[in-house]
Amino acid sequence: MSLGPGRSARAIGIDAGNCFDRPPTGVAVYARNLTTELARSHPDQPFVWHLRSNRYLRSFRSRLPRNVTRRLGEGFPGHPAVGRVALFHGLNQRLPPPSDTLMVATFHDLFAMTGDYSTRGFRERFAKLAVETARRANHIVAISEHTARLVEELLGCPRAKVTVVHHGVEALDAPAQTETRSTLEDLNITPPFVLHMGTIQARKNVGRLVEAFEAAGAGRQLVLAGSIGYGGPDILSRIERSPARSRIRLPGHVGDKVRSCLYRSAECLLFPSLDEGFGLPVVEAMASGLPVITSDASALPEVAGDAALLVDPLDVDAIADSLGRVLASAALRAQLTAKGLKRAKAFTWRRCADETWAAYQRLLEA
Repeated sequence: MSLGPGRSARAIGIDAGNCFDRPPTGVAVYARNLTTELARSHPDQPFVWHLRSNRYLRSFRSRLPRNVTRRLGEGFPGHPAVGRVALFHGLNQRLPPPSDTLMVATFHDLFAMTGDYSTRGFRERFAKLAVETARRANHIVAISEHTARLVEELLGCPRAKVTVVHHGVEALDAPAQTETRSTLEDLNITPPFVLHMGTIQARKNVGRLVEAFEAAGAGRQLVLAGSIGYGGPDILSRIERSPARSRIRLPGHVGDKVRSCLYRSAECLLFPSLDEGFGLPVVEAMASGLPVITSDASALPEVAGDAALLVDPLDVDAIADSLGRVLASAALRAQLTAKGLKRAKAFTWRRCADETWAAYQRLLEA
């Protein structure tokens, strides 16, 4: 592919700061994999990664693709230090100051505008930024049909201005059995266990998850792997009062190796989130051969397809019933595993990069 007549030598600018987030969020996973795959797939196309000062310094710990140049964030399009780019892509729902450069913005979710999942101040700032970004973007990439609908409904953005590009899934190396045993021992985790992967916060519905586990998880541990987010203190207090407290483990945020160990050792992923723009843990679990129970809300049915058990996230009894069914039936677990492995193959970072590149092409050729 080319950028069209007269454009092939002009760089594509990307706000790549989230590539170097610590600890990495879902946005960071997206940014890192998309930017890397774009550079790999188009080796003759120059890219400029724009990084604010803290990420700029951190980026020197990583080896960048040969066709990528790093620039400080002050050098956004129009700044004389950078020169003109063919287009600029903001990967996290924000754009640099106005210029005559073509602008693409990725929208991951709008949960700050649909629920009480963050502070009032954050919601107000988020809404203002989202409206402004949608207004100024020449094109929007949404990571799911669910997010695309919200961009249209809440931000007044024409649907023709939005392209849906699903995430890919990272291939997590399977650890050796000895490494897995050692990792679990270090975390005081003893199989069999039920796994939740994600921030411990109100939006993830962890309170109801714990209540459902109390009803259906007898004889097993519950592992809640993730950092603490909005509403976390109340959830931790609920966990401390749980009659199953001795069987609940809180390892905090886990890196790739530990995450892989957990996915490959658990009996199922229980992910009854209230609102997700995509839901990476669902696809990661499927790719690791782990049966999945998730919500019938937001983007999760779109991502899971028929490869997971879908539940009403507000119905504790329904969550507990689905969990009990999966834990009681090896045949059901095997069925979900097979469907999940097949489903996960549809989500690749190469496809994500190709579809993003195609969106660039359409915009540049318009």
